[in-house]
Amino acid sequence: MTEATTFTVTLAQLNPTVGDIAGNAAKARAARAQAQAAGADLVVFPELFMSGYPPEDLVLKPAFQAACRAAVEQLARETADGGPALLIGTPWVDDGKLYNACALLDAGRIAAIRYKVNLPNYGVFDEKRVFARGPVAGPVTIRGVRVGVPICEDTWMEESADYENVVECLAETGAEILIVPNGSPYARGKHDVRIAVQVARVTESDLPLVYLNQVGGQDDLVFDGASFVLNADRSLAAQLPCFQESVTTLTWRKGDAGWRCDGAVVPVLEGDQADYAACVLGLRDYVRKNGFPGVLLGISGGIDSALCAAIAVDALGAERVRGVMLPFRYTAQVSLDDAQRLAAALGFKYEVLPIAKAVNGFEEILAGPFAGLPRDITEENLQARTRGTLLMAISNKTGAMVVTTGNKSEMSVGYATLYGDMNGGFNPIKDIYKTAVFRLSELRNHWKPADALGPIGEVIPPSIITRPPTAELRENQTDQDSLPPYDILDAILERLVEREEPLAHIVAAGFDHDTVARIDRLLNIAEYKRRQAAPGVKVTQKNFGRDRRYPITNRFRDSGDPLPTPDPALLVSIGRPSVEAFDD
Repeated sequence: MTEATTFTVTLAQLNPTVGDIAGNAAKARAARAQAQAAGADLVVFPELFMSGYPPEDLVLKPAFQAACRAAVEQLARETADGGPALLIGTPWVDDGKLYNACALLDAGRIAAIRYKVNLPNYGVFDEKRVFARGPVAGPVTIRGVRVGVPICEDTWMEESADYENVVECLAETGAEILIVPNGSPYARGKHDVRIAVQVARVTESDLPLVYLNQVGGQDDLVFDGASFVLNADRSLAAQLPCFQESVTTLTWRKGDAGWRCDGAVVPVLEGDQADYAACVLGLRDYVRKNGFPGVLLGISGGIDSALCAAIAVDALGAERVRGVMLPFRYTAQVSLDDAQRLAAALGFKYEVLPIAKAVNGFEEILAGPFAGLPRDITEENLQARTRGTLLMAISNKTGAMVVTTGNKSEMSVGYATLYGDMNGGFNPIKDIYKTAVFRLSELRNHWKPADALGPIGEVIPPSIITRPPTAELRENQTDQDSLPPYDILDAILERLVEREEPLAHIVAAGFDHDTVARIDRLLNIAEYKRRQAAPGVKVTQKNFGRDRRYPITNRFRDSGDPLPTPDPALLVSIGRPSVEAFDD
């Protein structure tokens, strides 16, 4: 056999749908046809592409496993036409064990199978409970090229007792190129982390590497794509776009120093731009993949609903968005005016439904049970629950999904009403702190993602951005009546939620003790509300739900006192390392 000196690979950075096996297979066929026209030798698909990722417990159903296998076998038969081989992720059962696998399909057959070895079990990942750990294996040969196929976490895990260095094994057994299928969800700053991890693998192995990530929304996760290729000298050979599907063909050439390719480097979105694009894609795919005809949301004239409206129009187009203003006696005229301007700027259908009759009717019905009791937050919540009921009624009648509009600051401290403003199917800003809501609103007025369907220019009236936030549930109310200023609140929350810092550390950093203690208390007692909240796009390193799973019934409270020092003597007494080892 003549040694290969060129190798053409098509990267299919695509958006699968969990459970849509036929649809995912159709996407694979379309990508293969495109690759065949480009003269490719191989088409690579993301991790678990056939099932969609993450399949969660769906992958445990024998019927689902069998359907995925049948689809892979059919694709394998189709490769008998002499076109490019396929490297495709799929669940795979072997000898009674279920694996996260990658199948090489070529020449009408399943030419090889490789299994994921290192299974992630942290953050949003829970693979150890559904998949068996695969054996470490050498490279597969594709058109004369020895290709190593470490799957996602096989390149990520730090060395530990149960860690297998898959990349080292592949390098030692003759791999020439590493191709890494991934299902890596978006979080702010994640792309830089991926690059650093994969550069480390290239440095260790002296091999070029293809990092192929999926794109698209799946429940509260968003996959940003942003696939890339590194040459063996660690130079960036190619960069695919983020938050968009891309079928890109790259030609590798073999020289004295091994394989190398050079392709286009598309700039990736970062920071607030990436967060906004993630929110748009997450909402778009939740609506599209679940078959909703459109969305509706309550428009209050405030900044949260304004940002959600902009995201909805960018995701779906104005014709699929409906806004409803639900005013009561505390709704200011400026709120009505701003809501009208917002709807006109974004171009969505908008209507005003006063709620006084309904709220007054509830109060009249409750006059007996409430006799002799002072007015309090109960009456305020009646307003929010009336609005929630009306929005759900319109949703029930039209099929449009209600978008909820609470930000992460509110979700953290429970500044939201169950069965009121928390009603709805999906929340695009659930993981966006209030300070970031202001930044994203300013950003949207001078920028939008390339695939956004909304208008360019100023779409959120500046008066909405500059006006002090208010729930308008009583006279002259502002959020700051009940909460610290948002810059302080969010800084404390970020330390409590993302970093899990002890209260003593937060206070030592310069925050007021009583304020920190109060916010920590609110965070703890609001867990029951968060359990009943709609799903929403994950953009931070730790969101509520997949990342941060606290018990509702929980009596532990951080006292704020300095942390107790561990007693090494106790470790010795139960057979743990010596005092010297502990001190090290």
